[in-house]
Amino acid sequence: MFRTALRNVLAHKARLLMTVLAVMLGVAFVSGTLVFTNTISDAYQKSSAKGFDQVDVAVQPEYAEDKGDKLGKDPELTRPLLDKAAAAPGADSAIGVVTGFTAIADKDGKLIGGGFQSQGGNYWGEKDPRYPIRTGKAPSGKDEVALDVKTAERAGYEVGDKIRISVDGPVLTPTVTAIFTTDDGNVAAGGSLALFDTATAQRLFHKSGTYDEIDVKAAPGTSQSALQANLDKVLPKDVASTTTGQELADDQAVQIEASMSGLKTGLLVFAGIALFVGTFIIANTFTMLVAQRTKELALLRAVGASRKQVTRSVLLEAFLVGAVAAVTGLLAGIGIGAGLRALMGTLDAAVPDGPLVITPGTVVTSFAVGILITMLAAWLPGRRAAKIPPVAAMSSVHAAATTKSLVLRNTLGALFAAAGTAVVLYATTMNGSDGQAPMGFGAVLLIIGVFILTPLLSRPLIAGAAPALRIFGVSGKLARQNSVRNPRRTAATASALMIGLTLITGMTVMAGSLQKSIDKMATSALEADYVVSMANFNSLSPDVEKKLAEADGVTATSPMRNAPARIEGETEYLTGVNGSTIGGLTDLKVDSGSFEVGDARVVVDDGTAKDHGWKAGSTFTVSYEDDRKEKLTVAGVYEGNEMISGIMVDTATLAPHETDPRDMQVLVKTDGGPSDATKDGLEKALGQNPAVKVQDKQDVSNDIAQMFTLMLNMLYGLLAMAVIVAVLGVINTLAMSVFERSQEIGMLRAIGLDRKGIKRMVRLESLVISLFGGVLGVGLGVFFGWAAGELLAGKMPTYELVLPWDRMAVFLLLAAVVGVLAALWPARRAARLNMLSAIKSE
Repeated sequence: MFRTALRNVLAHKARLLMTVLAVMLGVAFVSGTLVFTNTISDAYQKSSAKGFDQVDVAVQPEYAEDKGDKLGKDPELTRPLLDKAAAAPGADSAIGVVTGFTAIADKDGKLIGGGFQSQGGNYWGEKDPRYPIRTGKAPSGKDEVALDVKTAERAGYEVGDKIRISVDGPVLTPTVTAIFTTDDGNVAAGGSLALFDTATAQRLFHKSGTYDEIDVKAAPGTSQSALQANLDKVLPKDVASTTTGQELADDQAVQIEASMSGLKTGLLVFAGIALFVGTFIIANTFTMLVAQRTKELALLRAVGASRKQVTRSVLLEAFLVGAVAAVTGLLAGIGIGAGLRALMGTLDAAVPDGPLVITPGTVVTSFAVGILITMLAAWLPGRRAAKIPPVAAMSSVHAAATTKSLVLRNTLGALFAAAGTAVVLYATTMNGSDGQAPMGFGAVLLIIGVFILTPLLSRPLIAGAAPALRIFGVSGKLARQNSVRNPRRTAATASALMIGLTLITGMTVMAGSLQKSIDKMATSALEADYVVSMANFNSLSPDVEKKLAEADGVTATSPMRNAPARIEGETEYLTGVNGSTIGGLTDLKVDSGSFEVGDARVVVDDGTAKDHGWKAGSTFTVSYEDDRKEKLTVAGVYEGNEMISGIMVDTATLAPHETDPRDMQVLVKTDGGPSDATKDGLEKALGQNPAVKVQDKQDVSNDIAQMFTLMLNMLYGLLAMAVIVAVLGVINTLAMSVFERSQEIGMLRAIGLDRKGIKRMVRLESLVISLFGGVLGVGLGVFFGWAAGELLAGKMPTYELVLPWDRMAVFLLLAAVVGVLAALWPARRAARLNMLSAIKSE
């Protein structure tokens, strides 16, 4: 039986090529994902470990919890504490570390490092062992700065150049005094690092006389654990905690692994989709191969082969096909992993240097996926073939499906579809995240049900195309009849395309609806002409609002300031605003009371009011950062949203209790309304700061649209794999269908249908099957998009369903293009058949 299976594989190389490709693509996606994520994770971990070479023990402030009416205040790491750590037994030296956000502009005024990766720190003393200086001297004073070598190279900066930087809004123009090297993983990943002398860094990052961390280096012969034990003895336990450099490196490695797991899971989900689609193709291919070899298998049964042996021979063929696909898929995946890493470099998302990582787990997974998926898909056709009696197989009476099997299939499909629809509809009535799992389960049931029912659905839907096909005469009529001749085969072919388009359409509907809803939420609640914020969403200095208020044409400004406080034993964040202007800068619906902010009068969003049982006129006691208490009165309750919510308090009321006020945004109203000239004026007033965004409502809307467009494009790219696999399925089905109908095609040629007519017939058949899958996919996608939107509507009052008719038309056009392209080779093959040889074929 092994020789028989091997002979069959070698005898049908061309027919099995598409199956190998389908499995190979899925395996390549899986192995490529594993290679890419393992490589990036390993590079980051090694780079991170290097960054802790100068740290044997790190001293960090002990975390303080909020208790009662008081906010917990983390103890500070002061100079006396640093001196005590440096003098501990076994300590060689100690460095006080200060860090914070620092945006650096290149010579064109653009932000370097991508915002979130733009960091600043302190250079310790005359020679900091963490940052070896390549050229220049250590920075000293507020007008000097040092840059890492990669940032300097990217921006073209040299020692002696003046640069523009920003920490929290105002622009600084220090001189570069040094270029240094570093093992900082953030820099290796494409970020930037600017260093100031310690006093300047403390002032800029609001750490007056204190440090974020104290890094202690062990004396020769002292282990990290021994040094840690000595530090624990001399440092006050309620002020500082200690961690060894090895523990920090291990924790960082775990964090890196966790951060990569999300990307890995996401990519593997799409790989699974591609393999799921490929399963239909494999099952379809083996079903047709087994059907073509029915007499051969019957002869094997007649000469003594058992049912199990016949099934095993089919599974053995599948094993050989899967093994070839797994090997080629693994090799292709290694190439994909290397290509993705190189692509990140071209997209300015550099990663640390390191080798390509191919783990044994990746190899085992690739073979397991390739072989198991293929054998699983081939099992049912093999089992079905083994159950056919030899005499019936030789006389070909097995071909037609029994009425009992069709009734059973349609009943089962209807039950799955009905159950799936019911679960999805039930999930739409649930609250937010509670309905996600039921909706996912219902979606799976519904897709399975539709797949099972696809043969039943194919006849009426394809019949709907009959009027259009009549235009093409005999070729069109034959194409329609061929499409419904074998409903199961048509269903399996169309289902592969259906799944891909279901996901694409559903995500497009969801993204378009969410974009419209968030856009409406962001802009409808604002009367301000401009919103000013940091590019990386860090806090702004209060000086930013002062400069904006003094700018030409500005009529009103208000900060949106976060201030922690304790209310009723819980920590809440107050929103500090300019009480006299906030009403004219926002357009929030007031449910009760009046929108009045000033002195002890505040306004509260409806969610917070409901949680605390407040209404207009209610009073409550707040405990501020300085532990002083005040009784506030709720003047009004407004409808909050994802963009604006919370307890709004006048900044004049907050100011006496704040030690370091920070604004998240500044709202600005101008006399002439938004215009390019006004926006330029505001940006000039802020010193053309690359780290600060000045956005009007349209800019906010464009930002939201850009975010969703980027997300959709990524999803389209990932789902393209499933569509490619579906295309292979259409080609495979048509090619084997042409082979099965060789005699029939020969007869058609003999009675007068020319080669063009044969090509047109095959192409139209492919077009009809692809459009059938496309219509099902788009229909299911719209349903799932609507259902997911209903789930969100409870938490998002502005949500409204948006059907992207233009994109759905493009998706159907894409399905048609798939059908036309997939038919090119089978149609050409059919047209080139020798009519006499075809008529004589069995």
